[in-house]
Amino acid sequence: MKSDIALSQTAGSKISGSVHDRKLVLVAEDDPVSRRLLEVRLQQWGYEVIAIDNGFRALDVVQADDCPELLLLDWMMPGIDGVELCRRVRAMNKPVYPYILLLTARDAKQDLIAGLEAGADDYLTKPFHADELHARLRAGGRILGLQNELIRAREELRFHATHDALTDLWNRKGIMDLFAHELARAHRTGEPLGLMMIDLDHFKAVNDTYGHAAGDAVLKEVAYRLVHSVRSYDLVGRYGGEEFLVILSNASLDEVKGRARRLCVVVEEAPVKFQSHDIRVTISIGATEAPGDQDIQQNRLLHIADLAMYRAKEGGRNRVESYAYEAADTK
Repeated sequence: MKSDIALSQTAGSKISGSVHDRKLVLVAEDDPVSRRLLEVRLQQWGYEVIAIDNGFRALDVVQADDCPELLLLDWMMPGIDGVELCRRVRAMNKPVYPYILLLTARDAKQDLIAGLEAGADDYLTKPFHADELHARLRAGGRILGLQNELIRAREELRFHATHDALTDLWNRKGIMDLFAHELARAHRTGEPLGLMMIDLDHFKAVNDTYGHAAGDAVLKEVAYRLVHSVRSYDLVGRYGGEEFLVILSNASLDEVKGRARRLCVVVEEAPVKFQSHDIRVTISIGATEAPGDQDIQQNRLLHIADLAMYRAKEGGRNRVESYAYEAADTK
């Protein structure tokens, strides 16, 4: 059987891909000889290959979260042909844009236009030469590389917009947005929502005694200890200055107080090392809870946690004080 790929290849076109450059490619081709030749050639060029023999199976692969970014689709396939598969892929509006190279024996201009309008990015007319396929795949790879750089840049901007530059915790805007979301979810599900307002004790003295670099080191270390001492699904943010906010889903006031006391121990039990200094740090925590059966205002709950935190300060610091939501009305 005559292959769709010419087997001759010039020496100058042999470019071996590095491990870093490896890409995952979906090959959807119903002819077994052509499919195997494509698979072997792509592997020689450093690609990882998923080879499929019909359109329905190809659609299953594309629908997966970790689908390939490069799709090499034959026009004529059983089940779903390449053009219809293009349409369905584009209708998915996937967050990562897959690059589609359509393989076709059709060379009429209207057919090629139909393929491109269906969502293909490029096409090759059968039979084609291996060098041309390689060049077109590399062109698609460059486009995907630019896309990935843009995605990384977007994610970095999103991260910096919602995270504190010093501690990598959620910043005030980020934690407040999450707080509003969690408060609404708690009211919807009827589950209680715990809240801690945390303040470092005598933080000004740390800056005055050891310098602001030491103060930064203390903030970073305390942030690290807080994050690694709560549940993976709890939320920790830098509320401002030396204040932190911790949001605990489905936690009663007694549970919040218990975890707050544990945080006091975790912060106090080992000094923060900065240069040759061992800086002892403690925290004061105000704890409260939003009952899930009440529609509670965000600012009201923050105010209650803040009142409890200042009560902990007045009570000697390095301690936990709490107010129930209802009891705080009289304070």
